[in-house]
Amino acid sequence: MADVAIVGGGPAGLMAAEVLANAGCRVTVYDGMPSPARKLLLAGKSGLNLTHAEPWERFVTRYHPADPALTAALDAFRPDALVAWANDLGAECFVGSSGRVFPKAMKASPLLRAWLKRLADLGVTVKTRHRWTGFTGDGLTFDTPDGPMNIRADAMLFALGGASWPRLGSDAAWVAPFKAIGIDVADLRPANAGFDVAWDEPFVERFAGAPVKSVTATSDAGTTPGELVVSRHGIEGSLVYAHSAALRDRLDRDGTADIVIDLAPGRSAERLARDLARQGAKASFSNRLRKGAGLDGVKAALARLFSTEDERHDPVRLAARLKALPIPLARIRPIEEAISSAGGIRFSDIDARFMLKARPGIFVAGEMLDWEAPTGGYLLTGCFATGRAAANGILDWLERS
Repeated sequence: MADVAIVGGGPAGLMAAEVLANAGCRVTVYDGMPSPARKLLLAGKSGLNLTHAEPWERFVTRYHPADPALTAALDAFRPDALVAWANDLGAECFVGSSGRVFPKAMKASPLLRAWLKRLADLGVTVKTRHRWTGFTGDGLTFDTPDGPMNIRADAMLFALGGASWPRLGSDAAWVAPFKAIGIDVADLRPANAGFDVAWDEPFVERFAGAPVKSVTATSDAGTTPGELVVSRHGIEGSLVYAHSAALRDRLDRDGTADIVIDLAPGRSAERLARDLARQGAKASFSNRLRKGAGLDGVKAALARLFSTEDERHDPVRLAARLKALPIPLARIRPIEEAISSAGGIRFSDIDARFMLKARPGIFVAGEMLDWEAPTGGYLLTGCFATGRAAANGILDWLERS
């Protein structure tokens, strides 16, 4: 019976543990936090978005970079397989109106409890408060409640996450030790994050926390409908996250970036111009927007902030601006606030089994790898799929060894 050590008790690590234990391995999971899968639990507080129900051909395009190893891992554990796995744990799932897939309980805790029980029944040992501190010879070192500890195993899998939500364990402390053994790690950057905008103080005081509903956003990533939220710092929310990678990359490349908002996607520019032209010349800007474009509140305030005086008095130019309102972004929010992170161990440094080419017997999975995906269930699916793929890679390597 092979001994396998898994460092990191999140979705990727626990999925790998299940596959390996089912194959007869003796598995120990080491996690630095007081309990496993804390990030999963927090993500599930407002509804655990496990995966997405869109067609596979569209689903697989959501991942960047789309390395063949990642694509193969996703193909081997598609969303329908993930749903079947969750259903088998008693966390029966449903598809929401947006195509996102959730457990009916809308929480992570029932699924996690059932999963940890299954793992315990399979003989998996989970050691919490065991923080990995580095490599030593052919083994690993940990800080534990009982002091430093060294361990050796026949194979080792790392699934320590990226750099978002560090208070839940994903603090990227693994980067330096991996670089020290010659592993190429792409810089970790915020993904699925908000952006800073130079609001004026009156706008912030009035509208911080206000949702901007029923709009579309355009960036290098294309045009998508949805809603965003005004924060004290700038903008956030699912619509912003869908564009965050493209906007982040443009900021990095050019130093400037705009997210372009259509405040009235249900009306053409021509119709807006006609309706605005019907308003009295002496009417206030707020009244002309409300009566001619159906815009008030935060939408009207945004239109005022990001239009010129000349545009506000020209129905054609104002209509064009309402259909394509550029909000200039100053910077992406810090990685500690991001939902996920981009960057990580480059796929060029691992083989098709998710094993480090330079260190046979050491495997990696989850957000430690250099890929990113938008919210909507894609992140979790990627973690589950790569954890499963790495476990199967371990089994293949053990058999060949």
